[in-house]
Parts: sequence; C-alpha cells; structure tokens
Amino acid sequence: MSAPTLDTSVYLDRMSKVRAAMGEHDIDTVLLSVGQDMPYLSGYLAMPLERVTMLVVPREGAATLVIPGLEAARVVEQPGVFDLMPWAETDDPSAMIGNLVTGAKRVAVGDQMWARFLVELLPHLPGVTFERSVDVVGAMRMRKDQAEIDALAAAGAAVDTIAGELQRGEIPLVGKTEAEVSAHLGRRIVEEGHQKVNFAIVAAGENASSPHHHPGDRVIRENEIVLTDFGGTMNGYCSDTTRCVFTGEIAPDVADAYEVLFEAQAAGLAAATVGTPCQEVDRAARKVIDDAGYGEYFIHRTGHGIGLEAHEDPYIVEGNEQPIEVGHAYSIEPGIYVPGKWGMRLEDIAVTTADGPVSLNNSDHHLISV
Repeated sequence: MSAPTLDTSVYLDRMSKVRAAMGEHDIDTVLLSVGQDMPYLSGYLAMPLERVTMLVVPREGAATLVIPGLEAARVVEQPGVFDLMPWAETDDPSAMIGNLVTGAKRVAVGDQMWARFLVELLPHLPGVTFERSVDVVGAMRMRKDQAEIDALAAAGAAVDTIAGELQRGEIPLVGKTEAEVSAHLGRRIVEEGHQKVNFAIVAAGENASSPHHHPGDRVIRENEIVLTDFGGTMNGYCSDTTRCVFTGEIAPDVADAYEVLFEAQAAGLAAATVGTPCQEVDRAARKVIDDAGYGEYFIHRTGHGIGLEAHEDPYIVEGNEQPIEVGHAYSIEPGIYVPGKWGMRLEDIAVTTADGPVSLNNSDHHLISV
C-alpha cells in the first residue's frame, strides 16, 4: 500500500520544520528508512525489503532519496523536497549514503530502521554519534494538522458503522468461531473504505482476559462477553476502536465492572486537555478503576498515539511527562481483565483541540446485550 501523496508545498513545509528541529537538537543529518517518517516528509513509503532505501536529510543543503534502481519508477518526485539517487544491483548503497553524510557528527535515525541497514552503515560513518529521530520528526508527527484530523475522523466514522452493526446484533456471534467473526470484521473494514486491515481482535468469555488475544477456533456461546478491537488504514491514516457486547442477559459481575470501565474511559478522555502530561491522563482513568477495587486487573497503559501508524507517540502511560498539545491524537482505552473469567475494554480515538478533547469514535459506549 502506497503512502498518500500530498501537495509539494506540504512536504517543503515539513522539511523546513524538521531542519529547524535539527538545529535545536544539534543534529547534523537525519536518516530515515523503513517506517512512516520517510513518507511523512517525502510522500514515498519504502518497501520493507533487504534492498535499502534511505532518505538522507542534512541540516543544510538538499535531501536525497537513495533508492534501489528497480524501485525508482514508484517514486512521485517532489521538486525541491529531495533529489533522487537510484543505485544499481552491483553498487554499494551504504557507501553512497556514507558519502552523503560525510562530515556529520550527530546523526538521527528512524526508530524503525532495520538493524542490518545501520550495521552496514557503521564502517562508513566513523566517529558519528547516533540519536533517535523521534526528537526531530516525532514531535511534528504528533501534532496533526486539520487534514490529518479529518482523515482520522473519516477512518473513525467508518469503523463506528461496523461497531453499530455489532451492537444491533447484525453480525452473527453465537455459534460462530472467533476467527469467523474476525474475518467478517476484516471484510467490513475494507468495504467501509479502508485499504488495509491492521487487526480484528475477537475474544469471547475467558479469552477476553488476554488483551491481545488472537482469534481462533473458540466457538462463541450464549451468555458471555465478546470483546472486539478492530481497525485499519484508510487513505494513509489509521482507525482503532474497541467495543464489547454480551450474548444474552448481562451477568451482574460483568455489569458492575463495566460501569466502572465506562466511568474510567470518560475520566481519561476528559483529562486529555492542553498542557496535561500524558501520565496524568493515564492516572485519571486508572484512579476510577483502582478506587473500585479492580486496579490489579488493569494491566496496560491507557492509550497510544495514532496517525500514519496505529501505535505512535504520544503514549498515554505513567512516566510520560510529555504535555498534551493541540493536534495530538491518541486512544483512550482502559481495560479490566480477570484471568480465566472475562475481560473488557472500551476504546475511542480522540484529538485534543484548544477547547478540549474530542472523541473521533461515537458508537454506543455501553455494554449491550445482543
């Protein structure tokens, strides 16, 4: 799947901002390969293959996209954003990249660069200190512009449609395996306009106590909770939502716990205002669950950033003192998981505005009997 191609002016603006950040962090060159940082700055998504593709961004001067010659035809050139440097099968691309980085002392590399690419570069970059590029590119990617927010909202609305079908009982559950329901959700994600399915978790009964349960041949029965967590990529941006339903009359212990979960998710969302540290958002959701006596069963962070990737900065977790800013997009998804019995999670994607956080998922938040 290719990256969305934007107007050249967008990439020129992003390059300018990255270079300003490089100056602030004393970075001479940024090297970006596999992952979403490269398409964010250039519009080109590298194929995850053993042939290296590298966007070389110096603090001053032209950026260069070093790319296997056989893939050069895939590139939509962006005049003024980068120069194209194809390499042939008998060339040494690491040496080519090394020549472009000559003289640099501090080099930032993308979080998802393959280790083999960096190891092959090391002999060509003696004396270089390596840093993560998250300080110069990640901060920009966290702050979504209006076009990015609109794309996230469209993706969110698409999966809300599917969640509504689930809650109205239009997606058969009882008698179906988790894998069959997962496949159904995947088909619907594509039918609703996504180009790619990223995940479709379906976990019934005791399986729901495993937050990342892989749907299998477990048959869904009457009178149990069914947790669904699904999303994909639509026009470059990701969706992600979690809703639970109950196949029959809701058991009292499940109903009581879900009321706590409902309040915790609302508290986390309300806390995500401009200037609030990410860890305080986590604490707001966690306090509700702790106070109700379920604290030991909330075993993961409250949320993750989302955008070009399903999981990216900022992470809503204890220890992250990053303040929430206008344009930050993230999940709010507390959960309660009782081993061997049941589990539950409630997840929305939200974006923070100057007026406060806004949810991009608006399907029913209650536990519904189907």
